Order: sequence, then C-alpha cells, then structure tokens
Amino acid sequence: MNRFFLLAAFLVATPAAKCDLHHKITSSTQLTVNAAATQSTRLGSSFSISGNNIDTTDGTTVNTVSTGAISSGIYSPGTIAATQDDPGQAFSFSSTYSQGDAIPTSAVSVGAVPNFSNVTSTAAGTAGSLAGTILSDGSITLTAGSSGTSAVGQVITELIVD
Repeated sequence: MNRFFLLAAFLVATPAAKCDLHHKITSSTQLTVNAAATQSTRLGSSFSISGNNIDTTDGTTVNTVSTGAISSGIYSPGTIAATQDDPGQAFSFSSTYSQGDAIPTSAVSVGAVPNFSNVTSTAAGTAGSLAGTILSDGSITLTAGSSGTSAVGQVITELIVD
C-alpha cells in the first residue's frame, strides 16, 4: 500500500507538460504539354564605307556616295567607285554591305517558318503517356510523355513541435 501511495504521490507531484504538435503533408504533380512556338528576329540592312586618299563617285557625281534604294524593306546601296587622289601614294578603301531580311507580305501560317535570318521554332508536344501519381506513402510515379512535355512531382512533409 505504501508503494502505491508513493507512486500516486509521485504522479501528482510531476508538473504537466504542454506541447503543440503540427504535422502537414503537401503533395502535387504538374504535367505540362507545350504549344508550338516560333520566335524570329528580322535583321536590317547595313552599309559602311570608309577611305583615305581616295575620291568616291556613284557614277554621276564626283565625291558622292549613292544613297541607294529601298525595295521591300531591303536597302540596296548604289554602285560606288573609288579613285585614288594622288597616284602612287598610299590609300585605303573599304566598303561592306549586309543585306537584311525582306518584309513579309503576309503573316506566317501556323507551323511555317518565316523568311528571317534568326529563327527558333519548336513543334507542339503531345501528352501521349504523360502521367503523374503520388501515393499516400509519399511515393511519386511520373511517366514521360513525348517531346515538348514535362512532368514534376513533389511531396513536402512538415513537422513542428512547439
């Protein structure tokens, strides 16, 4: 009896502990099928001419550099001729021209590639066998689809003891 009384006194004398316990489980899958896309950049024309100890002509006027012409959004410089100022003396002449992309007359249809110099085009994805499953034990199963698809799965377990 004394033992029982001693045990009961010990349990009554023990202070109570307060403890908050928070447990949260979040799971998700994200399945994505990309659409077809084309990105393009139209490049413009550029023309540069430089020289030292020369005269230039466009064929009609001395010391003239032709203004050229623009057709369908493309610049075409005129013909430039260079004549040395002092024959037998040092001279330099440089002319560069980069032809730009023509302005399209109509919008590009879906799946077609425009006539620009810088183009990135991707086909549409197809779901096919694309799938994602998360079981109650937290295991993730992802099944790949075709190109142009992606599958992401995650499980977040949070345990907070206050």
